Amino acid sequence: MEVILTIFKLGFKYLHRYRRRYGFLLAVLIFGFTLVTFITSTKDGMYNNAYYSAQSNYAGDIVAVGYNYDYGFDYSHHLGQIEISSILDAIELSGIEPQYTVLRTFFGSDSFIHFNGLAIQLKNMSGCDWENEKHIFNKMTFTEPLDPNIGDDGIIISHPVASQLGAKMGDRVIVEVETRFGQKNTGVFTIKGIVNDSSIFAYYKAYISRLSLNRLAVYGDDDCSSIGLFFDNPINAEKKRARLQVFLSQMLPTGPLVYDREGMDRERNVSRDGTMVFLYTMPVYLSEVSSLLDAMNIVTYFIYGMMLIIILVSATVTYRLILHERAREMGVMQVIGFYLGELRLVLWTEIIILGLISIIAGFLFARLLSLAASFLSFSWFPGFEIFLKNEKLIAMYRPGTTLTNVVLVFIVLTIMTLLPSFRTSRKKLPVLLSGDFS
Repeated sequence: MEVILTIFKLGFKYLHRYRRRYGFLLAVLIFGFTLVTFITSTKDGMYNNAYYSAQSNYAGDIVAVGYNYDYGFDYSHHLGQIEISSILDAIELSGIEPQYTVLRTFFGSDSFIHFNGLAIQLKNMSGCDWENEKHIFNKMTFTEPLDPNIGDDGIIISHPVASQLGAKMGDRVIVEVETRFGQKNTGVFTIKGIVNDSSIFAYYKAYISRLSLNRLAVYGDDDCSSIGLFFDNPINAEKKRARLQVFLSQMLPTGPLVYDREGMDRERNVSRDGTMVFLYTMPVYLSEVSSLLDAMNIVTYFIYGMMLIIILVSATVTYRLILHERAREMGVMQVIGFYLGELRLVLWTEIIILGLISIIAGFLFARLLSLAASFLSFSWFPGFEIFLKNEKLIAMYRPGTTLTNVVLVFIVLTIMTLLPSFRTSRKKLPVLLSGDFS
């Protein structure tokens, strides 16, 4: 232990002594690590915010959606009591143990809100169980405090809808939906919440109780459109979906597992009879967004790779010059009793300390850049709100991504230092003392 501590002290001492030589290498490493950490953490934050938006919209990490093909080409999203009971049984038998199970009824563009002579066609109308979905609504940001007693006559609308209608908390609006039989039905609701969300998922959206929407759509009171499952760790949602599919397919007609929006649209548009249940995860809904961010990641690491090559070439030359200047010093260290292995450890310790300093400094600079980026406005970028949290660009530092960036730095440092230091330390003592490597 004492030897290791001595080697560490010597490594830090020599790094400080030759700080001017190491200065260029340190600056380049800090710049490279700052850039890649900022971009990758921003990308992870963008995807996380998009995931949360989708999770709130579709209500789950895994969503079982029912399509009833008996109601024409524009199939109705509907799960009756037989389907609901079978899905809940399959969830229990599969042992996937969701933290929350949420039943929702939803309509697409066949719903409208009327107020004060104006009407807005909604993109989504969701019927919710207020008590069972507190964990979802507690994460939302409201322009005013949410009325705790929403009830069956209350409605929550998005801020863009409220602005265009000129409606505010406490106003009464008329909701119009098309029933599953193609007729029009209306109900009067009081605004009890306005969500401050202008993302693509929430822009034209409203929430009412599931019972109210079921009755407007002429469903059974306990029917729904989807059953959503929330988990403590969504990273395993895909494996759990596959397991649930095995049990569910033994009880109900189920659609095949799909992994992107193209596959989802293709499979659900196949002509079928009766009710078909599909299991989706959020990456299915976000596949196009994920592809865009993955492309961003590829470009980022390509740029980083080019930077690392430049760092490797320039730093190798710099490091060899440092070793050349220190040849006599290394010879003296052997004379006073240092073994070759200990000598190499001193050289590698310098580089390890250099790498740690560059990583810490680069991480701090990346945090500063992320903080600065959070104050920028992206209102000029249509649809970018899906990537924002409370209208801000928020970085997310995933352990796996950060570890990848750190490993890349040390791979370059290892390539740069391992062979030169090994060769130099193995030179004969007279050669080292003379400083002549020719």
